[in-house]
Amino acid sequence: MAPRGKSRSDAQESESVDPAAGLLPAGLRDVLAPRAEWEAQASEKLLAGFARHGYVRVKPPLIEFEETLLAGSGVALAGQMFRVMDPVSQRMMGLRNDVTLQVARIAATRLRDAVRPLRMAYAGQVLRVRGSQLRPERQFAQAGFELIGSDALAADVETGVLAAEAVAALGVPGLSLDITQPQLAPTITEAHGLDPKAARAARRALDRKDAAELKAVGGAAAPTLLKLLELAGPARRALDGLKALKLPDAAAKIVADLDALVREVSAAAPDLLVTLDPGEFRGFEYHTGIAFSLFARNVRGELGRGGRYTTPAGEPATGFTLYLDSVMRALPAQPVPPMVYLPHGTPRSTGAELRRQGHATWAALNPEAGDLKKAAKAAGCSHVWDGTAVRPV
Repeated sequence: MAPRGKSRSDAQESESVDPAAGLLPAGLRDVLAPRAEWEAQASEKLLAGFARHGYVRVKPPLIEFEETLLAGSGVALAGQMFRVMDPVSQRMMGLRNDVTLQVARIAATRLRDAVRPLRMAYAGQVLRVRGSQLRPERQFAQAGFELIGSDALAADVETGVLAAEAVAALGVPGLSLDITQPQLAPTITEAHGLDPKAARAARRALDRKDAAELKAVGGAAAPTLLKLLELAGPARRALDGLKALKLPDAAAKIVADLDALVREVSAAAPDLLVTLDPGEFRGFEYHTGIAFSLFARNVRGELGRGGRYTTPAGEPATGFTLYLDSVMRALPAQPVPPMVYLPHGTPRSTGAELRRQGHATWAALNPEAGDLKKAAKAAGCSHVWDGTAVRPV
């Protein structure tokens, strides 16, 4: 347990050098106090924010049959799933690596007759086979929401704005919302007649921001794709550049939708920095339309991702998933509430009164062997009840 009174960075540092870390597999760790409490509080605040916008909480199971987790767009995440054999049914089960598709399953089964659009929120742990360079953790907490049953642009606006508002309400400074459309580049390569192999190579080069490779493999689409690479940045500038290009009709329609989205998001959240990366694809494999990443200026990597997809039942949907570990890293250091040491024999009524006053208490269960302040410090307390008042140790 991290000593009370340490800052958030102190607690994180003590976790990173934990000598017991070797007892756990790579990418897994124990989360200690006070970080575990802060993360739980942040999760509840996010869910409360979603609830104020009409999102009701659901709680899918940690593990379910493999075929339901891999239905539809879930196949894109198959390589990240841990699988086990269910000894009861003798069927393969999967540990969830994302909650979004479980919520989509609930919509298609338990809530198939409910009025659309459905608005559902969730929070829970996920487990993945491998971590990433920016997030080496293989188990982490997600909190998010899904809007299922509407293909209106207003649903996309609601998704991007609500995610940013909820995180800002926690106190995370310097937020920016990055928008992409994973179908823009494929629409361009298809219109220019690239075969599937060349289109995949061009998409990989675009993802890696490799202009030389993109020029080599992009064929007739290369000049336009290179422009997508150059235009990543502030949304208004990027859109002006996209609208100046000679795009196929289908791609021009995508740009028009992005233009409308950016106008509405900026109007709803004027203080939010909005950027656009028209060629981004990595991490959005199962998205079928407008997609988002949320960033904070003081944290490397995204705080969460979301966007448009199609449920296994064929319904249009959009949503946003926040990664609690990244969100916690973006929060400023939080004060640790004082913990008051109650010496052995302190009446329970005294502890109850102190808690009513807003203190946290730590009651000794055995007689102290020496000085009260020394005993309080050993217990990780910042204050002690001396029989008449609360005193700092």
